[in-house]
Amino acid sequence: MEIIKTLGLFVVTAVAEIIGCYLPYLYLKEGKSFWLLLPAAVSLCLFVWLLTLHPQAAGRVYAAYGGVYISVALMWLWLIDAIRPTGSDWVGVGLCLAGVIVIMYGRQLSRYF
Repeated sequence: MEIIKTLGLFVVTAVAEIIGCYLPYLYLKEGKSFWLLLPAAVSLCLFVWLLTLHPQAAGRVYAAYGGVYISVALMWLWLIDAIRPTGSDWVGVGLCLAGVIVIMYGRQLSRYF
């Protein structure tokens, strides 16, 4: 159950980061409203706060978070940008998520191997 809670927290964290970066992108590249920068800043502050909620060491959290971020970014690509990920994208996501589990729970899992 802890693995599911951790992954869920990582997903919410990744969405906050992506929104915080996507809104300035819309302003800078798409000519959208300057006011998008305000919710972007709030979203990035939320992202940083969410990272502090993990009980693991910060370096381990950042390393594992990267794998989940990649997964969420590809989902964003599909759902928001309407570009379907390729088969190799999905393989990469699987490898990243396996790495997340090893990084975050390797010590606990090692007793089974």
